[in-house]
Amino acid sequence: MPETFNLDCLPTPIGTALLVTDADGRLRALDWEDYEPRMRQLLRLQCGAVKLHNAPAPRDLRTALTGYFKGDLDRLGAIQWRVAGTPFQQKVWNALPKIAAGTTLSYGALAAMIGVPRAVRALGHANGSNPISVVLPCHRLIGADGSLVKYGGGIERKRWLLRHEGVAV
Repeated sequence: MPETFNLDCLPTPIGTALLVTDADGRLRALDWEDYEPRMRQLLRLQCGAVKLHNAPAPRDLRTALTGYFKGDLDRLGAIQWRVAGTPFQQKVWNALPKIAAGTTLSYGALAAMIGVPRAVRALGHANGSNPISVVLPCHRLIGADGSLVKYGGGIERKRWLLRHEGVAV
C-alpha cells in the first residue's frame, strides 16, 4: 500500500514551493510548482509508490521557510526533514546543510569533505537527486571554476538563492 504524504503550497519570491510532509510533520520534499513532475519522480524513486493528499504543512515549517525568504537565513536549521535514498545519497544530502549560508563549495571540495574525493561525478548525481531543495542547500554547490552549474529548480533560482544569502554571483 502506498505511503501517504501531505502536499502544501507556499508562495515565495521565486515561485510557489511545493512542500511534502509525512505523518510526523517532517519535510520529505520541497520543489517548485513548475517542477512538480520532477518532484513526484524523485519521491517515487526514493520512497516507492506514494499518495499525495492536499493538507497544510506544519505551521513551524511554513514559518521557518517564510522567515528564510524574508532574510532570516538561520531558520532553515529548525526544519525537521527525512530523506530516503541510497547510503551514498544520504551521506551527500546530510553534508549539504554543513555548507553555511553565504558560502559556496565546489563539488570536488564537498567530495573531499565527505571522504570520497574521487566520487565527484557520483556526488553531482546525488546532489541532482536531492528531494528537499533550499533546506538541503544543493544550490550552494558550484563548479570548480566558480561557475553556477546545474540546479534542479533552474539556474535563475539558484542565482537568486545565492544572492539572497549574500554570495556575489
